[in-house]
Amino acid sequence: MKQVVLLDAKTATATSSGVAVGNYRDITLQFIAASISSGNGVFTVDGSNDGTNWVTGIAFLDVTATASATFVVSKTLSANGSGAGYIPHCGFKMLRAGVTVTTDGTYSCILTANKIA
Repeated sequence: MKQVVLLDAKTATATSSGVAVGNYRDITLQFIAASISSGNGVFTVDGSNDGTNWVTGIAFLDVTATASATFVVSKTLSANGSGAGYIPHCGFKMLRAGVTVTTDGTYSCILTANKIA
């Protein structure tokens, strides 16, 4: 199992470094927001096969949605707490996370994935 902190308590708009996921499946992204009094953070996921050319707006399953199997390209957190995204099988060798911050708060993203046997 792989676990990587992609974004660690960011207070301004940021994009993480890429992380290798080519040999992994069942990728879970936990999005975390804290210290919000107003505003929000919008999380996104990018994919790349070479670490230089990135495709933005990669769709992932919103596993906290009320509807089952809802694919989204972003997850907005406007209150302290967390949300999650799931990518069953990634077609990219690398992923990275981004967050667009409005007003205040700290925002983090943790990636967890299972190695392909």
